Amino acid sequence: MQVTSKWIDGMCFVGTTEHGHSVVMEGAAAEGGVKRGPSPMEMLLLGVAGCSSIDVVMIAEKQRQSVTDCQAAVTAKRADEAPRVFTEIHIHFKVFGRDLKESAIAKAVEMSAEKYCSASIMLGKAAKVTHSFELIEAV
Repeated sequence: MQVTSKWIDGMCFVGTTEHGHSVVMEGAAAEGGVKRGPSPMEMLLLGVAGCSSIDVVMIAEKQRQSVTDCQAAVTAKRADEAPRVFTEIHIHFKVFGRDLKESAIAKAVEMSAEKYCSASIMLGKAAKVTHSFELIEAV
């Protein structure tokens, strides 16, 4: 896996994957300026949200759960001093579907957290990572 980062101006960069997908990242906007993209630390949290959500949906589907939507909200706390690493990360899933079994979704979240989500497991080496979920009946 390889990515590149190219400086645009100020604290703004464009990151590009080896497959040609690009994203604008910005540490801090210039005074009075509009921030043009997420910060690199926000990108890490987006990666955790995406990685863990993919796991939860895939595992739930293998359990024959009728998932219609899955949303992950990730909140984090950072150290006050440099390096401002994440110290706590919480992932809350809203799983929408029809006749979902709580035990099945709980197992999917657990398997993602403990075995499959490389992003959250890696960040868990430096931060306390916790998970929660709620089931929402699809209409």
